[in-house]
Amino acid sequence: MMRVIAGSARGVKLEALPGEDVTRPTINRVKEAMFSSLQFQLPGAKVLDLFAGSGQLGIEALSRGAAQCIMVDQNREAVEIITRNCKTARVQNQAKVMMAQAQVYLNRLTDQFDIILLDPPYHQGILNQILPRIAQVTAPGGSVICESELDCPLPEECGGLVLKKQHRYGKVLVTRYEKGE
Repeated sequence: MMRVIAGSARGVKLEALPGEDVTRPTINRVKEAMFSSLQFQLPGAKVLDLFAGSGQLGIEALSRGAAQCIMVDQNREAVEIITRNCKTARVQNQAKVMMAQAQVYLNRLTDQFDIILLDPPYHQGILNQILPRIAQVTAPGGSVICESELDCPLPEECGGLVLKKQHRYGKVLVTRYEKGE
């Protein structure tokens, strides 16, 4: 069972799609580590949750004080669950839920974001494909948090994004990039 860990929606239970072939919920200790590293950036932040799945990462960001979050997923059922989860957590007014393929969405994007959360399907090389474009839509001083499989090779630097930290949690690798001011 997924729950919001902290903030205004703390303790709220969230739904996820059954099975891990479509979504793979982030385990609480990984989510806690991701958000503790962002705690000072979250208040008032503009957040993008790409590959949103259940929306749990974006909802966690909103619960912890982000001003707005765009949550993108290409799966219709996932988008329906994200929408319901946002209502359950009472963050629907700050959330915008979009059904789109990530690369297509990124290519049309003109906005920049303070925080970008990436948890794409594993073993498909997606992070390396999209990082150059992610760098372009990350605001100066912004952070990008990537969740991936352990053996996912990620660059030290990409388009102004600099790898700051990597942590292993079981089979999961969490990588934080920061963009210079």
